[in-house]
Amino acid sequence: MDLIDAPIEAPATTPSSAAVDPRQAVLVASLRARYAIAEQRQDAEAKRALFKEAVYLGIRPDAYQGSSNAA
Repeated sequence: MDLIDAPIEAPATTPSSAAVDPRQAVLVASLRARYAIAEQRQDAEAKRALFKEAVYLGIRPDAYQGSSNAA
C-alpha cells in the first residue's frame, strides 16, 4: 500500500471549530473572572499580572477582557 494512494481524512475537530479545548476554556474563564475582580477594584497591578499570565499561556487578552459580565 502506497501512502500516496491512502485517502486523506479531515480531523474530527479543528482549532477554529465551535468545540473549544476544555482546558483552554477553563483557563479563559479563570482569567475572565479574575479580570472582572481586578477591574472592579481598579487594580492595575493585578491586570498587569493577568496579562503576563495570559501571554505565558498563549491566550489573547481579548479572550478574557471586555464585556465579560452581563448587566
